[in-house]
Formats: sequence, structure tokens, C-alpha cells
Amino acid sequence: MSLVEVLAEKQARIAAMHRFVPGRTALLVVDMQRAFLEEGAALEVPAARGIIPVVAGLVEAAREASVPVVFTRYVSSEALPTLRSDPFGPEHLPAGPGEPTGFGRPSGNCLLGAEGPNSPALIPALEPRRDEPVVDGHAYDKFYGTCLDQALRARDIRFLAIAGILTEICVNATLLSAATREFRVTAVSDAMAALHPEIHCACLEIWKRKFARILTAAEVALELRGLAGRS
Repeated sequence: MSLVEVLAEKQARIAAMHRFVPGRTALLVVDMQRAFLEEGAALEVPAARGIIPVVAGLVEAAREASVPVVFTRYVSSEALPTLRSDPFGPEHLPAGPGEPTGFGRPSGNCLLGAEGPNSPALIPALEPRRDEPVVDGHAYDKFYGTCLDQALRARDIRFLAIAGILTEICVNATLLSAATREFRVTAVSDAMAALHPEIHCACLEIWKRKFARILTAAEVALELRGLAGRS
């Protein structure tokens, strides 16, 4: 076989093995928080606001199909001085009285207890239901040091659709961690956003070779709805 044929056969095998299974599938929504999506936040990503209706549609499709939805949040704390805050994310450090805030400066972004645009709260458009877990993590990988793995395995989940932000940071770290744990991961290509489109595309190219199946939100929603009534 030619290289093109070999790669096509591999992708077909990946697609078949990652197809969602009734009762064992969940939607994981990564870090759709005010601190990244709200105007005026120190780490605001304006382009990411465009995926909000796409992610909301996925959440609704999952709920309609009785597929569990799990949300994550990145949080920072003065009591836990991680490298994610200093030196890599000074915006997560608390701001001093009267000091200027914003990108590159201590701003309390995602700081536990923060209010306003830098709040770690999920955006109102993606309000979790009472039975939907919200997993807080102090690292980009939302499996690290959290109950996420337990929350999924307690429901016998083995198949994950992943959406959220940012593609190259928290989504990437969490997706790779999920694949390492043998979850069969589907990355929802148009329900993610990166700082730069070329970085987003590069992540998708890397993932599809070794870590995940790649589908659009419409394809994922269709497959999720196909699980309704099956168990």
C-alpha cells in the first residue's frame, strides 16, 4: 500500500474505535470561564467568544441524549504558588492596591474569590446543572491533582468528546492526559479556540495522528443524539 493508503486505513481504524458507546460516553467542557471570555479580563481571548454558541449546542445535545456533561475550571490561589502563576502566568497573581492590571501584570485572573471579568466562574451561557460536576484544577491538565478521573470512571466512562479553551494550553494538556489514561477521545474541532488559528490547526494535526479522533460539533451532536434511548 502507498503511504496515503496506509494513513487512510489508520484513520478509519481510529474512527471506528472511537465511536461513542451508549452509557460510556461523556462531554468534557474545558475552562469556558469569565476570566478568559469576558471583555476586560486580563487574559481575555476575544476569538474564543465565537465558539460559545457551538459549545452550548453540544452541551444541549449531550443533555438531550442523557450523556453526562463535565465542566472544568482553571483556578489560582495565593495559598498554592505554582509555576502556572509565576513565572508563566503573572496575570493570575493578586494585584496590589492601586497597581495597574491587565495582560502581563498581576490581575487576580482566575483567583479563587475574584469577581468581575477575572472571575474563575463559568460563563452564564454554560451554567451547569446540579448533577453536572465542575472540576477545579490548579494545572493546565485537569486530570492532575483533581477528581476528574474518578468522576468519569465512577460512571464507567471510557469515551470523551472534548471542547473548550485554549486549544494549545488546557485543552491540549487535558486531552493528552485523557489519551494516556486510555480514554478514547474525540476532539471537537470547531468547539475549541486558540490564540492563533495556525496553532489550533497544528494541535488538530498532532492529535489525529496519535491521540484523538477529530470531528466537528455537528458530527458530534449527531452521534450523541444517536445514543438517545440506548444503554
